[in-house]
Amino acid sequence: MISIPTVTLNDGAWFPELGLGTYNLRGEEGIAAMVEAIESGYRLLDTAVNYENEHEVGEAVRRSAIDRDELLVVSKIPGRHHGRQQAIDSIQGSLGMLGLDRIDLQLIHWPNPSVGKYVETWRGMIDARDRGLVRSIGVSNFTEAMLTELIDATGVVPAVNQVELHPYFPQGALRAFHADHGIRTESWSPLARRSELLTEQLLHELAVVHDRTPTQVVLRWHVQVGSTPIPKSADPDRQRENADVFDFTLTDDQVDAISALERGRLWGADPETHEEM
Repeated sequence: MISIPTVTLNDGAWFPELGLGTYNLRGEEGIAAMVEAIESGYRLLDTAVNYENEHEVGEAVRRSAIDRDELLVVSKIPGRHHGRQQAIDSIQGSLGMLGLDRIDLQLIHWPNPSVGKYVETWRGMIDARDRGLVRSIGVSNFTEAMLTELIDATGVVPAVNQVELHPYFPQGALRAFHADHGIRTESWSPLARRSELLTEQLLHELAVVHDRTPTQVVLRWHVQVGSTPIPKSADPDRQRENADVFDFTLTDDQVDAISALERGRLWGADPETHEEM
C-alpha cells in the first residue's frame, strides 16, 4: 500500500497531497475502481452532484476495509443549487445520495458570476458546516477577486480552491494568493487531458533522470508547487503509478522548467465567463 502524505488545512482538518478524481466512474465498475484505489492507499475521493456518481462513491467507502474516518469525501454544489437555503438543501441531497453522515469537504463547483449568488451560497455552506453536515468548506474555479469577495463578506476563508492547473497552466499568481491566505490549492485535470503534455520532450528527459514516467514527473511537480492533484483512473496499475510520487524529488530548476511550459487555459473555462448549472 502506498502512503500518501497529508497537509493541514486552515480549519485544522487533514488533507491528502494527492487524491482520486471520480468523474465518469459509475456503476459496479466504478465502485470496484474506487475500492481498488482506496486499498492501494488513496484517501481522497472527489465527486460532485453533476458527476452523477455520489451513490457509487458512498458505496465504495462502505465496501472498503478502511475506517471511514481515514477517508475524505469531497462533493460540489452545482450552479442550479446556488443560494443560502438551496446550498443546504443540496448538501443534504448529496448526503442522501452518498449514504454518509457527513461530507468531509464541500465545494461550490463554479461561481457562475452572472447569477450573482455565490456569496449567499457560501453563507449556506457556513451554516451547513456549523450544523455538522460538512467538515470543511471550499470552492472550485474561483478567481482572486471572487475569493476576496467571499472573505470580505463573511470573514470565512475557503479551505480549498480546486482549479484547472497543470504545467500548461500553472496558475502562479493564484497559487501565491492561496499561499498568502492559507487556502489549499487543488488541481483538476492535473495531466492536461486531451493535450500533448505527456509527450513533451522535457518530461521524458526528466523521467529518464529520475527513473519514473512522464506522468509521475508531472504529478510530482504538482506536489512540489503545493497543489493536490486528483488524477482519474479506473485501472489499478495506473492508480498505483499515479500515487507513487512521494519518494523522489525534482530540483528547483526542474520545477521551474516544467512551469515554463505554460501556455494558458486549455478549454476556455474562464470562471469570469464559463458557467455550469
